[in-house]
Amino acid sequence: MGMMGTLMKHPDEIPPLVKLKIAAMQAQRAIPKDPNLAFCYRMLTRVSRSFSIVIQQLRPELRDAVCVFYLVLRGLDTVEDDMAIPIDIKVPILKAFHKHIYDPSWKFACGEKDYKELMNKFEFVSNAFLNLDEGYQSVIDEMTERMGKGMAKFIESEVITVEDYNEYCHYVAGIVGLGLSRLFHASGLEDAQPDDLSNSMGLFLQKTNIIRDYLEDINEIPAPRMFWPHEIWGKFGTKLEDFKHEDNSENAVRCLNALITNALSHATDCLKYMEAIKDESNLRFCAIPQIMAIGTLAECYNNINVFRGVVKIRRGVTAKIMQTRTMSDVYGTFFDFSKVLAEKIDDNDDSASATRKHIEDIQEYCESHLLEPRTFTIDQETGLDFLLVCLLHSTFVPNLMRINFTVLLSLLEKPFGLLPVSKSLSRYLGHEEMYTVLVN
Repeated sequence: MGMMGTLMKHPDEIPPLVKLKIAAMQAQRAIPKDPNLAFCYRMLTRVSRSFSIVIQQLRPELRDAVCVFYLVLRGLDTVEDDMAIPIDIKVPILKAFHKHIYDPSWKFACGEKDYKELMNKFEFVSNAFLNLDEGYQSVIDEMTERMGKGMAKFIESEVITVEDYNEYCHYVAGIVGLGLSRLFHASGLEDAQPDDLSNSMGLFLQKTNIIRDYLEDINEIPAPRMFWPHEIWGKFGTKLEDFKHEDNSENAVRCLNALITNALSHATDCLKYMEAIKDESNLRFCAIPQIMAIGTLAECYNNINVFRGVVKIRRGVTAKIMQTRTMSDVYGTFFDFSKVLAEKIDDNDDSASATRKHIEDIQEYCESHLLEPRTFTIDQETGLDFLLVCLLHSTFVPNLMRINFTVLLSLLEKPFGLLPVSKSLSRYLGHEEMYTVLVN
């Protein structure tokens, strides 16, 4: 289904898509003048557009530190991910990466496309790091060292048990949660958070990515990169690569559901962590990836397409999630996605009872805390006014539209006999302004 077909089917997603596009354009324009930070923020928009938007809306006292932390760890991850690097070269780099960030002359050619440029011009990241307050530097240094050593350990060993799986995810993502918690605390904006909850924030995201990326990782050249624990997948097959073959579809889905059930065990910890956050911009930064994670798990659950191609949340749903403002939004969307997941549970599935128990825990927690109105819902039926905008756009201006919303409102309300839509539009955009919106 093309973009216009999707919008016709889900008109309620049009307003948040427009808002997201505008936010992305604003993020691209909000580049600092300092050349080192300018490189960091430009690179951020290229390696992670959604993270770029939420990082740039953080408070000034925290924004640069989180941006640099993210790119340092992205550089470390690029080294780990590059399967063309011999192990005897890769392992020492991973272990010493926390030292390299103090040396602007250091660089290492690896990765592809934007990641290759990041590594070739890593001096800009190092310089930006050296300009941070010492408190931030200390956190980034420690977390980079711990992550690098953990990555090196699993370069030379496999993920066999669920304990191994949790340990690997701790090193590559739980430590990110710990580091962000300490950066938040160092900024003076947040209280210290328990390490176990910070760790769960990372594990929930990492396990979701590992599950979703099965096909990409199993087809990695020159060799597969797989972190599914044998303790789980070994119950359903003899080789991990067999799950991508059609004749193994039933066992592949059973294995998939078991892994998703394991990931869901971290969801309530994530909710507990987020409800302790005091600053709204910090909450948005933390909550949006977590909501994306449970939404992705809902898409992947019982879905054979995980083994056939790419499974991901629809762009319009992503745009809605980017509107998250409050814990009520978080509770509500966790509840919505857990409901979607619950409806897909097959009673004959090996993990059905455990899956249902995790879903019940999530829903009970959300229901007991959801006291305030929500900013949005995943399945709300609004957006007819924006659907008409897109219809006009597709008719008159195929690729680019420049719309004065005040004029457009008067056009829409009269010929179609609609109820006034100015209030719903102005809730999303100031309609006195001119916006350039790329829809395709």
